[in-house]
Amino acid sequence: MSANPQWDVSRALGVAKLFHLVCGVRDACVTPFLTLYLRQLGLAVPWVGILMGTKHLIAAFWGPFCAFLAKSYQKRRALLVGSLLGSVGASLLMVLVPPLDKQLLYHSCNRSRSMTTTAMPLGLPLTVAVTSAQEPASNHPAGAPSLPGKRSTRVTGAYGFRNGRGEGDQETASDLHGYLVGSAEGVTTTSQGLLHPVTSGVKDSSWEGAFEVVSTALPSLPGGTAMGSLANLSVAKGKAQVLRLSLEGLRWTFILSLGSLVFWELLTAPLEQVADESLYEYLDFVDATDRYRRLWIWRLLGMSAGACSIAALVGQQDCFLMTNSPRGVVHFYGYSLVSTLALLVSIAFPVPVCRRREHSYRSVKALSLVGSNPRLVLLACTVFLLGAMASTVQNFLFWHMEDHGSSELVMGFSVALSLLGEILLHPFKTTLLRKLSRVGTVGLGLGCLAGQLLYYSFLWSWWSVLPVQILSAVSYGALWWAVGASIEALATPGTERPLRTMFQSHFYGSGFSLGSFVSGFVAMRFSLSLLYQACCVILLLWLALFLSIQPRLPQERKINYSKLLAMEASDSSDSEPGTERDWLVKAMREEHLDWKG
Repeated sequence: MSANPQWDVSRALGVAKLFHLVCGVRDACVTPFLTLYLRQLGLAVPWVGILMGTKHLIAAFWGPFCAFLAKSYQKRRALLVGSLLGSVGASLLMVLVPPLDKQLLYHSCNRSRSMTTTAMPLGLPLTVAVTSAQEPASNHPAGAPSLPGKRSTRVTGAYGFRNGRGEGDQETASDLHGYLVGSAEGVTTTSQGLLHPVTSGVKDSSWEGAFEVVSTALPSLPGGTAMGSLANLSVAKGKAQVLRLSLEGLRWTFILSLGSLVFWELLTAPLEQVADESLYEYLDFVDATDRYRRLWIWRLLGMSAGACSIAALVGQQDCFLMTNSPRGVVHFYGYSLVSTLALLVSIAFPVPVCRRREHSYRSVKALSLVGSNPRLVLLACTVFLLGAMASTVQNFLFWHMEDHGSSELVMGFSVALSLLGEILLHPFKTTLLRKLSRVGTVGLGLGCLAGQLLYYSFLWSWWSVLPVQILSAVSYGALWWAVGASIEALATPGTERPLRTMFQSHFYGSGFSLGSFVSGFVAMRFSLSLLYQACCVILLLWLALFLSIQPRLPQERKINYSKLLAMEASDSSDSEPGTERDWLVKAMREEHLDWKG
Protein backbone atom coordinates (compact mmCIF):
# COMPACT_ATOMS: atom_id res chain seq x y z
CA MET A 1 0.00 0.00 0.00
CA SER A 2 1.40 3.39 -0.98
CA ALA A 3 2.09 6.24 1.40
CA ASN A 4 -1.07 8.07 0.31
CA PRO A 5 -3.50 5.31 -0.52
CA GLN A 6 -6.71 5.94 -2.38
CA TRP A 7 -9.43 4.55 -0.11
CA ASP A 8 -11.96 2.84 -2.35
CA VAL A 9 -14.68 2.21 0.23
CA SER A 10 -17.25 0.84 -2.20
CA ARG A 11 -14.82 -1.73 -3.58
CA ALA A 12 -13.64 -2.68 -0.07
CA LEU A 13 -17.22 -3.20 1.10
CA GLY A 14 -18.04 -5.28 -1.96
CA VAL A 15 -15.06 -7.57 -1.37
CA ALA A 16 -15.91 -7.79 2.33
CA LYS A 17 -19.51 -8.79 1.58
CA LEU A 18 -18.37 -11.49 -0.80
CA PHE A 19 -15.79 -12.72 1.71
CA HIS A 20 -18.37 -12.92 4.51
CA LEU A 21 -20.80 -14.72 2.20
CA VAL A 22 -18.23 -17.31 1.11
CA CYS A 23 -16.97 -17.82 4.66
CA GLY A 24 -20.54 -18.34 5.82
CA VAL A 25 -21.04 -21.07 3.22
CA ARG A 26 -17.69 -22.57 4.22
CA ASP A 27 -18.51 -22.72 7.93
CA ALA A 28 -21.98 -24.14 7.33
CA CYS A 29 -20.55 -27.05 5.35
CA VAL A 30 -19.06 -28.63 8.48
CA THR A 31 -19.75 -26.77 11.73
CA PRO A 32 -23.42 -27.75 12.28
CA PHE A 33 -22.84 -31.36 11.15
CA LEU A 34 -19.47 -32.07 12.78
CA THR A 35 -20.83 -34.00 15.76
CA LEU A 36 -23.06 -35.99 13.42
CA TYR A 37 -19.96 -37.10 11.51
CA LEU A 38 -18.20 -38.03 14.75
CA ARG A 39 -21.21 -40.18 15.55
CA GLN A 40 -20.84 -41.92 12.20
CA LEU A 41 -17.22 -42.67 13.07
CA GLY A 42 -18.46 -44.65 16.06
CA LEU A 43 -17.64 -42.27 18.93
CA ALA A 44 -20.03 -42.27 21.87
CA VAL A 45 -21.49 -39.08 23.26
CA PRO A 46 -18.90 -38.37 26.05
CA TRP A 47 -16.01 -38.63 23.59
CA VAL A 48 -17.78 -36.25 21.22
CA GLY A 49 -18.28 -33.84 24.13
CA ILE A 50 -14.57 -33.96 24.92
CA LEU A 51 -13.63 -33.33 21.29
CA MET A 52 -15.98 -30.37 20.91
CA GLY A 53 -14.99 -28.93 24.27
CA THR A 54 -11.32 -29.03 23.29
CA LYS A 55 -12.08 -27.46 19.93
CA HIS A 56 -13.93 -24.46 21.41
CA LEU A 57 -11.41 -24.02 24.22
CA ILE A 58 -8.68 -23.56 21.61
CA ALA A 59 -10.84 -21.13 19.63
CA ALA A 60 -11.61 -19.05 22.74
CA PHE A 61 -7.99 -18.13 23.45
CA TRP A 62 -5.85 -19.03 20.44
CA GLY A 63 -7.78 -16.85 17.97
CA PRO A 64 -7.42 -13.52 19.87
CA PHE A 65 -3.76 -14.28 20.62
CA CYS A 66 -2.93 -14.88 16.95
CA ALA A 67 -4.85 -11.75 15.95
CA PHE A 68 -2.76 -9.70 18.39
CA LEU A 69 0.49 -11.13 17.03
CA ALA A 70 -0.56 -10.58 13.41
CA LYS A 71 -1.37 -6.96 14.14
CA SER A 72 1.84 -6.35 16.09
CA TYR A 73 4.06 -7.74 13.34
CA GLN A 74 1.86 -6.52 10.44
CA LYS A 75 1.30 -10.02 9.11
CA ARG A 76 -2.47 -9.95 8.76
CA ARG A 77 -2.51 -10.69 5.06
CA ALA A 78 -0.14 -13.62 5.52
CA LEU A 79 -2.25 -14.98 8.36
CA LEU A 80 -5.47 -14.73 6.33
CA VAL A 81 -3.97 -16.56 3.36
CA GLY A 82 -2.17 -19.09 5.54
CA SER A 83 -5.26 -19.85 7.60
CA LEU A 84 -7.43 -20.48 4.55
CA LEU A 85 -4.75 -22.47 2.76
CA GLY A 86 -3.98 -24.57 5.81
CA SER A 87 -7.64 -25.25 6.58
CA VAL A 88 -8.03 -26.85 3.13
CA GLY A 89 -5.55 -29.57 4.04
CA ALA A 90 -6.35 -29.77 7.76
CA SER A 91 -10.03 -30.43 7.15
CA LEU A 92 -9.18 -33.35 4.88
CA LEU A 93 -7.34 -35.01 7.76
CA MET A 94 -10.73 -35.85 9.26
CA VAL A 95 -11.52 -37.88 6.14
CA LEU A 96 -8.57 -40.15 6.94
CA VAL A 97 -9.90 -41.11 10.39
CA PRO A 98 -11.21 -44.69 10.08
CA PRO A 99 -14.66 -45.57 11.44
CA LEU A 100 -14.72 -47.67 14.56
CA ASP A 101 -16.53 -50.56 12.85
CA LYS A 102 -17.40 -50.37 9.15
CA GLN A 103 -19.57 -53.49 9.03
CA LEU A 104 -21.61 -52.52 12.06
CA LEU A 105 -22.01 -48.99 10.69
CA TYR A 106 -23.15 -50.39 7.34
CA HIS A 107 -25.86 -52.48 8.99
CA SER A 108 -27.01 -49.54 11.11
CA CYS A 109 -26.97 -47.06 8.23
CA ASN A 110 -29.02 -49.26 5.91
CA ARG A 111 -31.57 -49.92 8.61
CA SER A 112 -31.82 -46.24 9.54
CA ARG A 113 -32.50 -45.24 5.95
CA SER A 114 -35.29 -47.80 5.60
CA MET A 115 -36.99 -47.06 8.91
CA THR A 116 -39.85 -44.63 9.03
CA THR A 117 -40.00 -44.37 12.81
CA THR A 118 -37.16 -43.89 15.24
CA ALA A 119 -33.83 -44.12 13.47
CA MET A 120 -31.09 -46.30 14.85
CA PRO A 121 -28.04 -44.40 16.10
CA LEU A 122 -25.23 -44.42 13.56
CA GLY A 123 -21.69 -45.56 14.07
CA LEU A 124 -21.89 -46.50 17.72
CA PRO A 125 -21.24 -49.83 19.36
CA LEU A 126 -24.61 -51.24 20.20
CA THR A 127 -25.72 -53.38 23.09
CA VAL A 128 -28.07 -56.09 21.93
CA ALA A 129 -30.39 -57.31 24.64
CA VAL A 130 -31.48 -60.87 24.16
CA THR A 131 -33.91 -62.05 26.78
CA SER A 132 -35.41 -65.45 27.17
CA ALA A 133 -39.00 -65.98 28.10
CA GLN A 134 -38.80 -68.45 30.93
CA GLU A 135 -41.47 -70.93 31.81
CA PRO A 136 -43.25 -70.35 35.10
CA ALA A 137 -41.28 -71.49 38.10
CA SER A 138 -44.08 -73.76 39.21
CA ASN A 139 -43.53 -75.95 36.14
CA HIS A 140 -39.99 -76.89 37.14
CA PRO A 141 -38.70 -78.85 40.07
CA ALA A 142 -36.71 -77.01 42.67
CA GLY A 143 -33.11 -76.63 41.58
CA ALA A 144 -33.76 -77.69 38.00
CA PRO A 145 -32.46 -75.39 35.27
CA SER A 146 -34.89 -73.33 33.23
CA LEU A 147 -35.03 -74.14 29.54
CA PRO A 148 -34.83 -71.23 27.10
CA GLY A 149 -38.07 -70.39 25.48
CA LYS A 150 -39.02 -67.78 22.90
CA ARG A 151 -36.46 -65.01 22.53
CA SER A 152 -37.08 -61.33 22.11
CA THR A 153 -34.53 -58.67 21.16
CA ARG A 154 -33.99 -55.06 22.02
CA VAL A 155 -31.33 -52.66 20.77
CA THR A 156 -30.09 -49.73 22.81
CA GLY A 157 -27.28 -47.32 22.02
CA ALA A 158 -24.04 -47.74 23.82
CA TYR A 159 -24.16 -44.13 24.89
CA GLY A 160 -27.14 -44.82 27.09
CA PHE A 161 -30.03 -43.30 25.13
CA ARG A 162 -33.31 -45.18 25.43
CA ASN A 163 -35.44 -45.22 22.33
CA GLY A 164 -38.54 -47.20 21.58
CA ARG A 165 -38.24 -49.76 18.79
CA GLY A 166 -40.67 -51.43 16.49
CA GLU A 167 -41.01 -55.01 15.42
CA GLY A 168 -38.67 -54.49 12.49
CA ASP A 169 -35.74 -54.05 14.88
CA GLN A 170 -35.68 -57.76 15.65
CA GLU A 171 -34.09 -58.46 12.29
CA THR A 172 -31.54 -55.70 12.85
CA ALA A 173 -30.70 -57.02 16.29
CA SER A 174 -30.25 -60.49 14.88
CA ASP A 175 -27.84 -59.21 12.22
CA LEU A 176 -25.81 -57.22 14.73
CA HIS A 177 -25.85 -60.09 17.20
CA GLY A 178 -24.61 -62.53 14.59
CA TYR A 179 -21.82 -60.19 13.56
CA LEU A 180 -20.61 -59.60 17.10
CA VAL A 181 -20.79 -63.26 18.04
CA GLY A 182 -19.04 -64.32 14.84
CA SER A 183 -16.05 -62.10 15.59
CA ALA A 184 -15.34 -63.78 18.92
CA GLU A 185 -13.12 -66.84 19.12
CA GLY A 186 -14.58 -69.94 20.57
CA VAL A 187 -18.16 -68.74 20.49
CA THR A 188 -19.92 -71.27 18.30
CA THR A 189 -23.47 -71.18 19.52
CA THR A 190 -25.85 -68.31 20.01
CA SER A 191 -26.61 -69.23 23.55
CA GLN A 192 -22.93 -68.90 24.49
CA GLY A 193 -22.54 -65.35 23.15
CA LEU A 194 -25.54 -63.50 24.48
CA LEU A 195 -25.02 -59.87 25.15
CA HIS A 196 -25.80 -58.18 28.40
CA PRO A 197 -29.58 -57.83 28.73
CA VAL A 198 -31.04 -54.39 29.27
CA THR A 199 -34.60 -53.89 30.35
CA SER A 200 -36.57 -50.69 30.10
CA GLY A 201 -37.14 -50.60 33.82
CA VAL A 202 -33.48 -50.88 34.86
CA LYS A 203 -30.87 -48.30 33.90
CA ASP A 204 -27.58 -49.98 33.14
CA SER A 205 -24.23 -48.35 33.69
CA SER A 206 -23.29 -46.43 30.57
CA TRP A 207 -19.60 -47.15 30.81
CA GLU A 208 -20.12 -50.84 31.43
CA GLY A 209 -22.60 -51.12 28.61
CA ALA A 210 -20.39 -49.57 25.96
CA PHE A 211 -18.34 -52.63 25.08
CA GLU A 212 -19.61 -55.36 27.41
CA VAL A 213 -20.11 -58.87 26.13
CA VAL A 214 -21.23 -61.38 28.72
CA SER A 215 -22.32 -64.93 28.51
CA THR A 216 -25.13 -66.76 30.16
CA ALA A 217 -23.69 -69.12 32.68
CA LEU A 218 -24.43 -72.74 32.00
CA PRO A 219 -26.27 -74.49 34.79
CA SER A 220 -24.23 -76.70 37.02
CA LEU A 221 -25.57 -80.15 36.34
CA PRO A 222 -24.35 -83.29 37.99
CA GLY A 223 -21.59 -84.77 35.88
CA GLY A 224 -21.44 -81.76 33.60
CA THR A 225 -18.73 -79.77 35.35
CA ALA A 226 -16.10 -80.34 32.70
CA MET A 227 -18.46 -79.34 29.88
CA GLY A 228 -19.46 -76.18 31.72
CA SER A 229 -15.84 -75.23 32.43
CA LEU A 230 -14.81 -75.64 28.78
CA ALA A 231 -17.79 -73.61 27.61
CA ASN A 232 -17.10 -70.84 30.12
CA LEU A 233 -13.43 -70.75 29.12
CA SER A 234 -14.33 -70.45 25.45
CA VAL A 235 -16.79 -67.67 26.09
CA ALA A 236 -14.28 -65.86 28.31
CA LYS A 237 -11.68 -65.92 25.53
CA GLY A 238 -14.21 -64.60 23.05
CA LYS A 239 -15.28 -61.86 25.45
CA ALA A 240 -11.69 -60.75 26.07
CA GLN A 241 -10.89 -60.56 22.35
CA VAL A 242 -14.01 -58.60 21.42
CA LEU A 243 -13.49 -56.21 24.31
CA ARG A 244 -9.80 -55.73 23.44
CA LEU A 245 -10.51 -55.06 19.75
CA SER A 246 -13.33 -52.65 20.56
CA LEU A 247 -11.33 -50.63 23.07
CA GLU A 248 -8.30 -50.53 20.77
CA GLY A 249 -10.40 -49.30 17.86
CA LEU A 250 -12.08 -46.71 20.05
CA ARG A 251 -8.74 -45.46 21.33
CA TRP A 252 -7.26 -44.97 17.87
CA THR A 253 -10.42 -43.39 16.45
CA PHE A 254 -10.60 -40.96 19.35
CA ILE A 255 -6.89 -40.07 19.25
CA LEU A 256 -6.88 -39.49 15.50
CA SER A 257 -10.06 -37.41 15.70
CA LEU A 258 -8.63 -35.33 18.54
CA GLY A 259 -5.36 -34.68 16.74
CA SER A 260 -7.10 -33.72 13.50
CA LEU A 261 -9.54 -31.37 15.25
CA VAL A 262 -6.82 -29.65 17.28
CA PHE A 263 -4.60 -29.08 14.25
CA TRP A 264 -7.57 -27.89 12.21
CA GLU A 265 -8.73 -25.45 14.90
CA LEU A 266 -5.27 -24.02 15.39
CA LEU A 267 -5.27 -23.02 11.72
CA THR A 268 -8.84 -21.74 11.41
CA ALA A 269 -9.44 -20.01 14.76
CA PRO A 270 -7.65 -16.69 13.98
CA LEU A 271 -9.37 -16.14 10.60
CA GLU A 272 -12.60 -14.45 11.64
CA GLN A 273 -11.13 -12.06 14.18
CA VAL A 274 -8.23 -11.00 11.96
CA ALA A 275 -10.62 -10.29 9.08
CA ASP A 276 -13.00 -8.30 11.31
CA GLU A 277 -10.26 -6.16 12.85
CA SER A 278 -8.67 -5.48 9.47
CA LEU A 279 -11.94 -4.37 7.91
CA TYR A 280 -12.89 -2.25 10.92
CA GLU A 281 -9.60 -0.36 10.91
CA TYR A 282 -9.80 0.11 7.14
CA LEU A 283 -13.26 1.69 7.46
CA ASP A 284 -12.23 3.64 10.56
CA PHE A 285 -9.61 5.53 8.53
CA VAL A 286 -12.40 7.00 6.38
CA ASP A 287 -15.06 7.30 9.13
CA ALA A 288 -17.27 4.60 7.60
CA THR A 289 -17.56 2.22 10.56
CA ASP A 290 -21.34 2.58 10.50
CA ARG A 291 -21.36 0.49 7.31
CA TYR A 292 -19.31 -2.20 9.05
CA ARG A 293 -22.22 -3.05 11.36
CA ARG A 294 -24.37 -4.40 8.52
CA LEU A 295 -21.88 -6.91 7.12
CA TRP A 296 -22.83 -9.73 9.51
CA ILE A 297 -26.03 -10.28 7.51
CA TRP A 298 -23.99 -11.61 4.59
CA ARG A 299 -22.37 -14.24 6.76
CA LEU A 300 -25.76 -15.45 8.00
CA LEU A 301 -27.06 -15.59 4.42
CA GLY A 302 -24.05 -17.66 3.42
CA MET A 303 -24.54 -20.04 6.34
CA SER A 304 -28.23 -20.49 5.49
CA ALA A 305 -27.46 -21.31 1.86
CA GLY A 306 -24.49 -23.50 2.75
CA ALA A 307 -26.33 -25.60 5.36
CA CYS A 308 -29.21 -26.40 3.00
CA SER A 309 -26.97 -27.03 -0.02
CA ILE A 310 -24.51 -29.39 1.65
CA ALA A 311 -27.31 -31.25 3.44
CA ALA A 312 -29.13 -31.83 0.14
CA LEU A 313 -25.89 -33.05 -1.45
CA VAL A 314 -25.08 -35.45 1.39
CA GLY A 315 -28.62 -36.80 1.37
CA GLN A 316 -28.10 -38.10 -2.16
CA GLN A 317 -25.11 -40.23 -1.15
CA ASP A 318 -25.09 -43.82 0.03
CA CYS A 319 -24.06 -44.86 3.51
CA PHE A 320 -20.50 -45.47 2.30
CA LEU A 321 -18.71 -43.83 -0.56
CA MET A 322 -16.28 -45.58 -2.90
CA THR A 323 -13.52 -44.94 -0.36
CA ASN A 324 -15.31 -47.00 2.33
CA SER A 325 -15.77 -43.82 4.37
CA PRO A 326 -19.02 -42.55 5.86
CA ARG A 327 -21.03 -40.29 3.61
CA GLY A 328 -20.35 -37.44 6.04
CA VAL A 329 -16.96 -36.92 4.39
CA VAL A 330 -18.82 -34.94 1.72
CA HIS A 331 -19.05 -32.12 4.29
CA PHE A 332 -15.26 -31.88 4.42
CA TYR A 333 -14.86 -32.05 0.65
CA GLY A 334 -17.33 -29.18 0.32
CA TYR A 335 -15.53 -27.26 3.07
CA SER A 336 -12.20 -27.60 1.26
CA LEU A 337 -13.70 -26.53 -2.06
CA VAL A 338 -15.32 -23.39 -0.63
CA SER A 339 -12.15 -22.60 1.36
CA THR A 340 -10.26 -22.49 -1.94
CA LEU A 341 -12.78 -19.94 -3.24
CA ALA A 342 -12.43 -17.90 -0.04
CA LEU A 343 -8.66 -17.99 -0.50
CA LEU A 344 -9.02 -16.27 -3.89
CA VAL A 345 -11.31 -13.60 -2.40
CA SER A 346 -8.92 -12.95 0.50
CA ILE A 347 -6.25 -11.71 -1.91
CA ALA A 348 -8.34 -8.57 -2.50
CA PHE A 349 -9.58 -8.26 1.11
CA PRO A 350 -8.89 -4.78 2.58
CA VAL A 351 -6.01 -4.99 5.06
CA PRO A 352 -4.59 -1.61 6.16
CA VAL A 353 -1.02 -0.97 7.23
CA CYS A 354 -0.87 -0.32 10.97
CA ARG A 355 0.61 3.17 11.30
CA ARG A 356 -0.56 3.68 14.85
CA ARG A 357 0.00 1.03 17.44
CA GLU A 358 -2.78 0.53 19.91
CA HIS A 359 -1.68 0.19 23.48
CA SER A 360 -1.19 -3.45 24.41
CA TYR A 361 -2.73 -2.90 27.83
CA ARG A 362 -6.22 -2.26 26.47
CA SER A 363 -7.21 -5.88 27.01
CA VAL A 364 -5.92 -5.72 30.57
CA LYS A 365 -7.84 -2.48 31.06
CA ALA A 366 -10.99 -4.11 29.70
CA LEU A 367 -10.57 -7.07 32.06
CA SER A 368 -10.10 -4.76 35.04
CA LEU A 369 -13.21 -2.87 33.96
CA VAL A 370 -15.21 -6.10 34.02
CA GLY A 371 -13.94 -6.90 37.51
CA SER A 372 -14.79 -3.46 38.87
CA ASN A 373 -18.26 -3.13 37.33
CA PRO A 374 -20.90 -5.43 38.88
CA ARG A 375 -23.17 -5.04 35.84
CA LEU A 376 -20.44 -6.32 33.55
CA VAL A 377 -19.73 -9.20 35.96
CA LEU A 378 -23.40 -10.23 35.85
CA LEU A 379 -23.43 -9.87 32.07
CA ALA A 380 -20.26 -11.98 31.76
CA CYS A 381 -21.82 -14.75 33.85
CA THR A 382 -24.91 -14.63 31.64
CA VAL A 383 -22.83 -14.93 28.47
CA PHE A 384 -20.85 -17.81 29.98
CA LEU A 385 -24.06 -19.65 30.84
CA LEU A 386 -25.44 -18.89 27.38
CA GLY A 387 -22.41 -20.59 25.84
CA ALA A 388 -22.85 -23.65 28.05
CA MET A 389 -26.51 -24.00 27.08
CA ALA A 390 -25.82 -23.37 23.39
CA SER A 391 -23.28 -26.20 23.36
CA THR A 392 -25.99 -28.76 24.10
CA VAL A 393 -27.99 -27.56 21.10
CA GLN A 394 -25.15 -27.31 18.59
CA ASN A 395 -23.51 -30.57 19.66
CA PHE A 396 -26.42 -32.97 20.17
CA LEU A 397 -29.64 -31.57 18.71
CA PHE A 398 -28.98 -33.29 15.39
CA TRP A 399 -28.41 -36.56 17.25
CA HIS A 400 -31.82 -36.11 18.85
CA MET A 401 -33.40 -35.30 15.50
CA GLU A 402 -31.75 -38.30 13.85
CA ASP A 403 -33.13 -40.56 16.54
CA HIS A 404 -36.58 -39.36 15.47
CA GLY A 405 -35.99 -40.04 11.79
CA SER A 406 -34.85 -36.63 10.56
CA SER A 407 -32.69 -36.47 7.46
CA GLU A 408 -29.75 -34.09 7.03
CA LEU A 409 -31.85 -31.92 4.72
CA VAL A 410 -34.32 -31.30 7.56
CA MET A 411 -31.38 -30.48 9.84
CA GLY A 412 -29.95 -28.00 7.34
CA PHE A 413 -33.36 -26.41 6.90
CA SER A 414 -33.68 -25.99 10.67
CA VAL A 415 -30.35 -24.12 10.72
CA ALA A 416 -31.50 -21.87 7.88
CA LEU A 417 -34.77 -21.08 9.67
CA SER A 418 -33.00 -19.89 12.81
CA LEU A 419 -30.54 -17.71 10.86
CA LEU A 420 -33.15 -16.19 8.55
CA GLY A 421 -35.35 -15.41 11.55
CA GLU A 422 -32.51 -13.39 13.06
CA ILE A 423 -32.10 -11.44 9.81
CA LEU A 424 -35.83 -10.70 9.57
CA LEU A 425 -35.95 -9.48 13.18
CA HIS A 426 -33.01 -7.10 12.77
CA PRO A 427 -35.06 -4.11 11.45
CA PHE A 428 -36.89 -4.11 14.80
CA LYS A 429 -33.68 -4.08 16.84
CA THR A 430 -33.86 -0.42 17.89
CA THR A 431 -37.55 -0.61 18.73
CA LEU A 432 -37.09 -3.80 20.74
CA LEU A 433 -34.24 -2.38 22.81
CA ARG A 434 -36.10 0.87 23.40
CA LYS A 435 -39.38 -0.74 24.43
CA LEU A 436 -37.97 -3.54 26.61
CA SER A 437 -34.65 -1.96 27.64
CA ARG A 438 -31.41 -3.92 27.58
CA VAL A 439 -32.22 -5.87 30.74
CA GLY A 440 -35.67 -6.80 29.47
CA THR A 441 -34.26 -7.98 26.13
CA VAL A 442 -31.70 -10.19 27.90
CA GLY A 443 -34.50 -11.65 30.03
CA LEU A 444 -36.64 -12.26 26.95
CA GLY A 445 -33.78 -14.00 25.18
CA LEU A 446 -33.07 -16.28 28.15
CA GLY A 447 -36.75 -17.13 28.47
CA CYS A 448 -37.05 -18.01 24.78
CA LEU A 449 -33.94 -20.19 24.96
CA ALA A 450 -35.36 -22.02 27.98
CA GLY A 451 -38.58 -22.61 26.05
CA GLN A 452 -36.63 -23.96 23.09
CA LEU A 453 -34.71 -26.41 25.26
CA LEU A 454 -37.91 -27.64 26.87
CA TYR A 455 -39.46 -28.10 23.44
CA TYR A 456 -36.43 -30.07 22.22
CA SER A 457 -36.90 -32.57 25.04
CA PHE A 458 -40.38 -33.47 23.73
CA LEU A 459 -39.67 -33.98 20.03
CA TRP A 460 -42.03 -36.52 18.54
CA SER A 461 -41.36 -36.56 14.79
CA TRP A 462 -38.78 -35.69 12.15
CA TRP A 463 -40.38 -32.31 11.40
CA SER A 464 -41.32 -31.28 14.94
CA VAL A 465 -38.17 -29.21 15.50
CA LEU A 466 -38.91 -26.77 12.68
CA PRO A 467 -41.68 -24.61 14.25
CA VAL A 468 -39.61 -23.68 17.30
CA GLN A 469 -36.49 -22.67 15.34
CA ILE A 470 -37.88 -19.22 14.66
CA LEU A 471 -37.42 -18.45 18.39
CA SER A 472 -33.66 -18.50 17.80
CA ALA A 473 -34.02 -14.98 16.41
CA VAL A 474 -34.80 -13.82 19.96
CA SER A 475 -32.90 -16.35 22.06
CA TYR A 476 -29.62 -15.70 20.22
CA GLY A 477 -30.03 -12.65 17.98
CA ALA A 478 -31.88 -10.24 20.27
CA LEU A 479 -29.96 -11.43 23.31
CA TRP A 480 -26.62 -10.63 21.66
CA TRP A 481 -27.97 -7.24 20.56
CA ALA A 482 -28.74 -6.46 24.20
CA VAL A 483 -25.29 -7.64 25.27
CA GLY A 484 -23.65 -5.44 22.62
CA ALA A 485 -25.72 -2.41 23.65
CA SER A 486 -24.79 -2.97 27.31
CA ILE A 487 -21.10 -3.14 26.41
CA GLU A 488 -21.36 0.14 24.49
CA ALA A 489 -23.07 1.82 27.44
CA LEU A 490 -20.69 0.52 30.13
CA ALA A 491 -17.35 0.60 28.28
CA THR A 492 -14.86 3.39 28.84
CA PRO A 493 -13.18 5.08 25.85
CA GLY A 494 -10.89 2.68 24.02
CA THR A 495 -12.19 -0.51 25.66
CA GLU A 496 -15.33 -1.22 23.63
CA ARG A 497 -13.76 -3.55 21.06
CA PRO A 498 -11.56 -5.41 23.58
CA LEU A 499 -14.68 -5.90 25.70
CA ARG A 500 -16.60 -7.30 22.73
CA THR A 501 -13.76 -9.70 21.97
CA MET A 502 -13.62 -10.77 25.59
CA PHE A 503 -17.34 -11.47 25.77
CA GLN A 504 -17.65 -13.18 22.38
CA SER A 505 -14.45 -15.22 22.51
CA HIS A 506 -13.35 -15.76 26.10
CA PHE A 507 -16.57 -15.85 28.12
CA TYR A 508 -18.86 -17.38 25.51
CA GLY A 509 -16.19 -19.78 24.20
CA SER A 510 -15.22 -20.93 27.69
CA GLY A 511 -18.86 -21.58 28.54
CA PHE A 512 -19.32 -23.48 25.30
CA SER A 513 -16.27 -25.61 26.07
CA LEU A 514 -17.34 -26.42 29.63
CA GLY A 515 -20.88 -27.16 28.49
CA SER A 516 -19.57 -29.62 25.90
CA PHE A 517 -17.50 -31.48 28.46
CA VAL A 518 -20.32 -31.76 30.99
CA SER A 519 -23.25 -32.38 28.63
CA GLY A 520 -21.54 -35.36 27.01
CA PHE A 521 -21.34 -37.25 30.28
CA VAL A 522 -24.80 -36.17 31.41
CA ALA A 523 -26.35 -37.34 28.15
CA MET A 524 -24.58 -40.69 28.44
CA ARG A 525 -25.64 -41.22 32.04
CA PHE A 526 -29.25 -40.21 31.45
CA SER A 527 -30.63 -39.13 28.05
CA LEU A 528 -30.80 -36.13 25.75
CA SER A 529 -34.36 -35.37 26.81
CA LEU A 530 -33.34 -35.11 30.46
CA LEU A 531 -30.31 -33.04 29.46
CA TYR A 532 -32.48 -30.45 27.72
CA GLN A 533 -34.96 -30.39 30.58
CA ALA A 534 -32.14 -29.83 33.08
CA CYS A 535 -30.75 -27.00 30.94
CA CYS A 536 -34.21 -25.42 30.82
CA VAL A 537 -34.47 -25.48 34.62
CA ILE A 538 -30.98 -23.98 35.00
CA LEU A 539 -31.82 -21.15 32.60
CA LEU A 540 -35.06 -20.34 34.37
CA LEU A 541 -33.30 -20.24 37.74
CA TRP A 542 -30.61 -17.96 36.35
CA LEU A 543 -33.26 -15.74 34.75
CA ALA A 544 -34.99 -15.30 38.13
CA LEU A 545 -31.64 -14.54 39.77
CA PHE A 546 -30.65 -12.13 36.99
CA LEU A 547 -33.90 -10.15 37.23
CA SER A 548 -33.74 -10.03 41.03
CA ILE A 549 -30.10 -8.84 41.19
CA GLN A 550 -30.28 -6.28 38.39
CA PRO A 551 -32.37 -3.63 40.26
CA ARG A 552 -30.05 -3.83 43.29
CA LEU A 553 -26.92 -2.96 41.34
CA PRO A 554 -25.55 0.62 41.37
CA GLN A 555 -27.22 2.83 38.81
CA GLU A 556 -25.31 3.80 35.69
CA ARG A 557 -23.98 7.34 35.54
CA LYS A 558 -25.47 8.95 32.48
CA ILE A 559 -24.54 12.29 30.96
CA ASN A 560 -27.56 14.37 30.04
CA TYR A 561 -26.29 16.57 27.24
CA SER A 562 -29.52 18.58 27.01
CA LYS A 563 -29.18 19.70 30.62
CA LEU A 564 -25.52 20.65 30.08
CA LEU A 565 -26.46 22.81 27.12
CA ALA A 566 -29.25 24.45 29.09
CA MET A 567 -26.89 25.20 31.98
CA GLU A 568 -24.32 26.66 29.60
CA ALA A 569 -26.95 28.89 28.01
CA SER A 570 -28.22 30.09 31.40
CA ASP A 571 -24.71 30.82 32.67
CA SER A 572 -23.79 32.91 29.65
CA SER A 573 -27.03 34.88 29.29
CA ASP A 574 -26.95 37.08 32.38
CA SER A 575 -23.77 39.14 31.94
CA GLU A 576 -22.32 40.98 29.00
CA PRO A 577 -23.97 41.75 25.66
CA GLY A 578 -23.70 39.43 22.63
CA THR A 579 -20.09 39.42 21.59
CA GLU A 580 -18.83 39.83 25.17
CA ARG A 581 -19.92 36.26 25.90
CA ASP A 582 -17.26 34.84 23.67
CA TRP A 583 -13.91 34.50 25.45
CA LEU A 584 -12.00 34.77 22.17
CA VAL A 585 -13.60 38.14 21.41
CA LYS A 586 -12.74 39.26 24.93
CA ALA A 587 -9.12 38.31 24.54
CA MET A 588 -8.80 40.02 21.17
CA ARG A 589 -10.39 43.23 22.49
CA GLU A 590 -8.11 43.33 25.51
CA GLU A 591 -5.08 42.76 23.33
CA HIS A 592 -6.18 45.56 20.99
CA LEU A 593 -6.61 47.98 23.87
CA ASP A 594 -3.18 47.16 25.23
CA TRP A 595 -1.62 47.78 21.83
CA LYS A 596 -3.29 51.17 21.49
CA GLY A 597 -2.19 52.18 24.95
